[in-house]
Amino acid sequence: MRKPAETDAPILPVIAERWSPRAFDPEKTLTEADLKPLFEAARWAPSSSNTQPWRFVYAFRGEPFFDTLVDCAVEGNRPWVRRCSVLAYAIARTHSDSGRALWHNRHDTGIALGYLLLQATANGLAVHPFGGFESDEVIAAAHVPEGYEPCTGIGIGFPGDPDILPERDRERELGGRERRAVRDFAFHGPWPEA
Repeated sequence: MRKPAETDAPILPVIAERWSPRAFDPEKTLTEADLKPLFEAARWAPSSSNTQPWRFVYAFRGEPFFDTLVDCAVEGNRPWVRRCSVLAYAIARTHSDSGRALWHNRHDTGIALGYLLLQATANGLAVHPFGGFESDEVIAAAHVPEGYEPCTGIGIGFPGDPDILPERDRERELGGRERRAVRDFAFHGPWPEA
């Protein structure tokens, strides 16, 4: 299912095409070869002082670790997350080797995830990043070492039929896409007064 953004200015087609579906095909599966370009795209994201604080833990549907990662998602996300071919969590390093706080860690990890999302879209895959998960459970399940923090859950797979979704999610899936107008977040000059 396509839901291209209605933009007010020309943007790259892959950006306009990217969105976060919940309907994943529960039969189709991805391979390591399918994931390689996504992680390669993330690899080349900009990074402050080239610290590259991002890490990803992932599993394929059908693997025991996949079910463990699904259990880290909040209850409302589990039905659609279970149908993803791959479930991943983006994790950010919090300090450098010298102990300096990497205050930009989530920013850099977010850019890496953005590159991954655009590559996945260009490759015809569906990706849904989500914040509804229990961070402590991800840390325990994935044996995340101290000095790293989970940032985002990521469902990856092939687009599916919206009819497989519960009514609430189906309505969201079929509904329009909305964003703030540029004037509401890009200010030429000082912050506008209320």
